[in-house]
Amino acid sequence: MQTNKKLEERLRDKARLVLKVNYFTSIFSLLFGVLCFFVLDIKEVIPYVFFAFGILNLTNTFLYKSHKNLTLTYNIVSIMTLTGASIITLYSGGINSPFIFVLALIVVAGYVTTKSYGTIYLNLNLLIIVLIYSQSIADFSFVTNVVPEQSKNLFALLSVLFSVYLLGGVFGKNLLHAHHNLYKTKNQLEDKIKEKETLLKEVHHRVKNNLQTVSSLLSLQARNNEDPRIKDLLKSSQNRVISMAMVHEMLYMREDISKVEYKTYVQDLAEYLVRSIKGTSGNITLDIDIPQVKLNIDTAIPLGLLINEAVTNALKYGIVDDSQGEIFIKLRKGENDEYLLNIGDNGAGFADTINYKTSKSLGLKLIHNLARQLRGSIIRDLSKKGTHYIVKFREITEQIPSVA
Repeated sequence: MQTNKKLEERLRDKARLVLKVNYFTSIFSLLFGVLCFFVLDIKEVIPYVFFAFGILNLTNTFLYKSHKNLTLTYNIVSIMTLTGASIITLYSGGINSPFIFVLALIVVAGYVTTKSYGTIYLNLNLLIIVLIYSQSIADFSFVTNVVPEQSKNLFALLSVLFSVYLLGGVFGKNLLHAHHNLYKTKNQLEDKIKEKETLLKEVHHRVKNNLQTVSSLLSLQARNNEDPRIKDLLKSSQNRVISMAMVHEMLYMREDISKVEYKTYVQDLAEYLVRSIKGTSGNITLDIDIPQVKLNIDTAIPLGLLINEAVTNALKYGIVDDSQGEIFIKLRKGENDEYLLNIGDNGAGFADTINYKTSKSLGLKLIHNLARQLRGSIIRDLSKKGTHYIVKFREITEQIPSVA
């Protein structure tokens, strides 16, 4: 809706400029014709061209009100101006005629309308000027200079004044006004964009705070519950909430509010999980190999939850008690915008016969469901010690439903 309104405003500005130029050129053309005939004593060709152009261009301008086709109106006046200016130039001295500068106005008008029209009329003008020059140096000239000797200087003065006034007083003034409006609109759009970015950052900040509140509530419930199984479930849920809160925290703290720097995010998440589950014993080594890639929020959150589940399972069931262990996380971008995630540990692992369909483990089911949410595939790499997954996925470009 806003875009259509802007287009309509641009069309109105363009139409206003073209019609204003048409009225001025028509009136000046009629006045110039009168001056040529009665003051400069030019009785042949030139005044009649001015009269014809003035009348025809006024008619062309009035017809616009009925057909509303600005391109048609502009092209008609441009062709008439090219023709009329070329004839007047030929009959007032050829390449030496001061009226030749009027041809440049067609080029300016063309570029005001569109770049393509400006290019077309520029090339046409260059061709016409070359032809006028060729005619001027030919041994036989089919036209003669009809401007009397005593009127040449005054005709030159009027021609230059006509060109300068149209170029500066009409085109220049209106183009400056249009440029000012464009600059003003640009500043307004930039202010609105900054305002929306600030609001969006505030949204991410509040979402992060709300998720941290949920995390604190889960932590409080876990401390007040004596059942180890319930405490473990609450702690796992708390970690999942924290993994989502960290995404929103990174978005509001950085300039780019649409992408997450994933290497920093995974490093922070993995270190948090190690501290949360294993404490500060230092028996766990993190081997994180991720390039400087940025992912949008629709991809970052489900992928973060997947990494959260895989690392949590590794710390709780793979690397048991206070054993030494290593966790591997590697992310690469392959062909056709596909990402490849290798994640695993060198712990105890689990039997080949156990999978997300037969297991009662929520974490294992979530890993496979999150891979599906990423519209990717996941396989277990059985060639290595411990538990290793290979996940293939593409960045999500539209919002999709959450994992059920």
